[in-house]
Amino acid sequence: MPENPLGKATEYPDKYQPDLLVSMPRQKNRQALGLASDNLPFTGADVWNAYELSCLDPAGKPMVFIGRFVFSADSGFLVESKSMKLYLNSLNQEKFDNPEDFAETLQKDLGKASGADVGVLVFSPDDSAMPDIPGGICLDQIDIDVDCYEVDRSLLEQEAEIFEEITDEVLYTHLFRSNCPITNQPDWATITVCYRGRKIPHDCLLKYLVSYRKHNDYHENCVERIFCDLQDVYNPAALTVEANFLRRGGLDINPVRTTQTGLNFEAYPRYSRQ
Repeated sequence: MPENPLGKATEYPDKYQPDLLVSMPRQKNRQALGLASDNLPFTGADVWNAYELSCLDPAGKPMVFIGRFVFSADSGFLVESKSMKLYLNSLNQEKFDNPEDFAETLQKDLGKASGADVGVLVFSPDDSAMPDIPGGICLDQIDIDVDCYEVDRSLLEQEAEIFEEITDEVLYTHLFRSNCPITNQPDWATITVCYRGRKIPHDCLLKYLVSYRKHNDYHENCVERIFCDLQDVYNPAALTVEANFLRRGGLDINPVRTTQTGLNFEAYPRYSRQ
């Protein structure tokens, strides 16, 4: 397995190198949440959008795309993000007969790295459209006092027994920030919580999500922790947690964890903030 390049000075390749991709076992991080690989409380996917995606046509003329890669939450491995950037850059000078052959190569290489089939779409930037914001209730205007910036599940529990009302709602915030566990760079995101069940106090949820501000973890692990904490405290009949992280180095990563089935992750939204 190639060495993780994150946090290290790295030369960008000019030749196609699929072995640049670094695979990271998902289960190692899930053990900290008490999750067994054969009994996960969610399904879902990690939806990646790639904005610096290019190769050459047979005549040597560049082709430029936006790419979407859908990794199943059931796959055995994460793909480390800097290794993905290096891999995608290694394709810049590679010639392909058509976009379909390019997508097929991406699908083969990413499937091998993640240990499962990967959905791959490549399309022209002219075919791209972005909604401005999620649907639902924005939490950002709630007047709260905040003094906790390390993850604290007890913030959800403070009023958990007060609300017995059953509701069905979508809540979101743009105020989320976590940090890369290797470089400590900030990772910004819009978090959306869609649920049906006992009402989640909006101020408690916002305080809890803000408490990730100094937390160091990967995008996917943050979303799984949020999902598990909400499920453990409120036990909703249905729950989906989505994170739309802002792009870095031409990539954004959008983990989704849900109790629902049949979601179309290839149609997963990306917002103008990204």
